[in-house]
Amino acid sequence: MTEAAERAVSGADAPGQPAWELLLPAAGAPARRRGRALREALRDAVRAGRLASGTRLPSTRELAADLGVSRGLVTEAYEQLTAEGYLRSDRGSGTWVSGAARAAVPEARDLAPRAPGVRVDFHPGTPDLSLFPRAAWGAAQRSVLARLPHPSLGYPDPRGLPELREALAAMLARRRGVVADPERLVVCSGVAQASTLLGFVLRARGLRAIGIEDPGSPEHGRLFASTGMETVWLPLDEEGLSPGPLADSGVRAVVVTPSHQFPSGISWSAERRGALLDWARAVDGYVLEDDYDGDFRYDRAPVGALQGLDPERVVYAGSVSKSLAPGLRLGWMLVPAELLGDVVERKRTMDLGNPVLDQAVLAEFVTRGGYDRQLRHCQRAYRERRDALLAALAEHLPGTRVSGIAAGLHVIARVPGRFGPSARFVSRAADAGVALRPLEEYGTARHDDGDVRLVIGYAHLSPSAIETGVRLVAEAVGA
Repeated sequence: MTEAAERAVSGADAPGQPAWELLLPAAGAPARRRGRALREALRDAVRAGRLASGTRLPSTRELAADLGVSRGLVTEAYEQLTAEGYLRSDRGSGTWVSGAARAAVPEARDLAPRAPGVRVDFHPGTPDLSLFPRAAWGAAQRSVLARLPHPSLGYPDPRGLPELREALAAMLARRRGVVADPERLVVCSGVAQASTLLGFVLRARGLRAIGIEDPGSPEHGRLFASTGMETVWLPLDEEGLSPGPLADSGVRAVVVTPSHQFPSGISWSAERRGALLDWARAVDGYVLEDDYDGDFRYDRAPVGALQGLDPERVVYAGSVSKSLAPGLRLGWMLVPAELLGDVVERKRTMDLGNPVLDQAVLAEFVTRGGYDRQLRHCQRAYRERRDALLAALAEHLPGTRVSGIAAGLHVIARVPGRFGPSARFVSRAADAGVALRPLEEYGTARHDDGDVRLVIGYAHLSPSAIETGVRLVAEAVGA
């Protein structure tokens, strides 16, 4: 390379290493790809800052000679990158690196929720992802790819693939007792998207507020707030939502978890279920039933879903996040006839439907019995872990009481006040490497009896990890 050309494109990768060497692999590419490779190499060098803003590039003749390519390839590359804004060309003064491009971020950050530095994480809501049925899921994927017709890879029905809606409807009717018309079932990206879809539709119909259980999941409030809906905390008692505050709230829509209330762990009484539906009919309102872990009951058959009592007032939502993996982002909602058209149109404009291949694989998995087998497998594992948690609490934190039904992926533990107060208890546990979440983070209610109330998730932990975590907490608080 000429001395002037080398000075023009000398880079900062290493002492004495000219940036033009970055182009040598492109120059050695097959003839039909050489022009494209040269353009990509130049573009990447500008983006990464190896060719800094204001750098003068060698002439097309000089660079072509040094790279051993035709001058036309270099001229075309310069012209293309000038048109894109990476380079600028001044008549009579050569070609320069533009100031428009900025160096790219070298790595993508992972913002998925993590608990760094924690030995045992008792935060609720996570299943054991090691139980994901990789072999069975892979077999379903291969089967689907082998038989799926080419036209099926086009844009899907916004409601979801017909075969998945039929499979889910049959499964939900059998397992959860819902009224499941596949024409009114909408496949969505989990309960989170079901909530936002409903929020947008209700707000467009004039509703401005929605009630959420107190205590309840703060995520419900955040999801509906993103649609412009205000949220109103509604107190619970041991049977479900208290009727008086609900009637006085002025809301016409609520989000509830009646089969296994989160986080209190109660199952709503039949009377409260009926009272809630009477209220919805009286105010011309709607109920969103989040059936987040309705399949996991360890002492008896699960209580059926509320939706089966009035499918025209209850929007039923569920997902595979607790049974398979939250990363699949697959869920469903059964929608009252009056809201269906608006929900489907909002789903269409939001994302044009869920990925076809993922839907087809889930349909295959459900239809062939894989989903039922997975639920049985998880249920056995989670029941064993719940028993391990109760035993560890009894041994290491004597006097601790656990409330709620034998179900789901978490318990409410009420630790005697002599180990408190709550803030100090949680802080000392954290110092010992154990992550805990107090009940007061899930609502507005406060207790003045001095006991420490914890929401403890156990499904994602092995029995030995559960025992270790409880023992570390006990040692930290002086039990």
